[in-house]
Amino acid sequence: MSSGIGYKTVERLYSDELVMMALHNLHVLLLKKKGIKKSDTTGYGTGYLLTIKKNYESYAQELKDKAKENRNDDKGKQSAKKRKTFTYSFRLMDLRTKMYIAFGSSMKSEKEAFYNAMNFIKTVDVKLKRVRLDKYYSESSYVSRFASDTAVYIIPKKDATLKGSQKWKDTMREFVTDTYQYLKEYYKRENSEAGFSADKKLFGWEIAQRREDRIDSALFCTGLWHNLFNFDR
Repeated sequence: MSSGIGYKTVERLYSDELVMMALHNLHVLLLKKKGIKKSDTTGYGTGYLLTIKKNYESYAQELKDKAKENRNDDKGKQSAKKRKTFTYSFRLMDLRTKMYIAFGSSMKSEKEAFYNAMNFIKTVDVKLKRVRLDKYYSESSYVSRFASDTAVYIIPKKDATLKGSQKWKDTMREFVTDTYQYLKEYYKRENSEAGFSADKKLFGWEIAQRREDRIDSALFCTGLWHNLFNFDR
């Protein structure tokens, strides 16, 4: 009789609150060991592919319903097999160490993943000095999430106005009055894209877990592995 640990046993660890608490504590300890107390950061969000049976079944049913109207059942079934969904991940990276200081994930949207990361940052003893975000976050509602003493760098959209919080107005003013220096800071954001790209090459582009809590745990573990790889650099 085999004494090895079964697949299901490992899967259950992704839902174990004590395991996740221990991993969170490891994350906090890594940041403290690196001396990250006030961070110059960059943030980025991306999607990970999911191959989940229940999603396939729901998509297949939707396609079958449409196929009845179009009288094209066979083509609908083939498209359903190819169709996949995404889970969204947002991470804040410390530029000095290239380690992540906050994680956020969501099955719904990149926006929700961002908000979850903002809540996560409250659980670690790190203050944000500067933050760089891509054009997706170029709105007052995102910029206003940060403290008044945190400099935020975004590229305004074409239809941007000054309507919004004082934090948003200050950010727009800095963009206009010192554009060159502002853009020099903003383009350090490419470090986030490079970090996610490296993560996907090392750990894969897909998340194998099926339950939402386990998907969140898997994404957290990917970020933690990234930090372990960068800890001694």
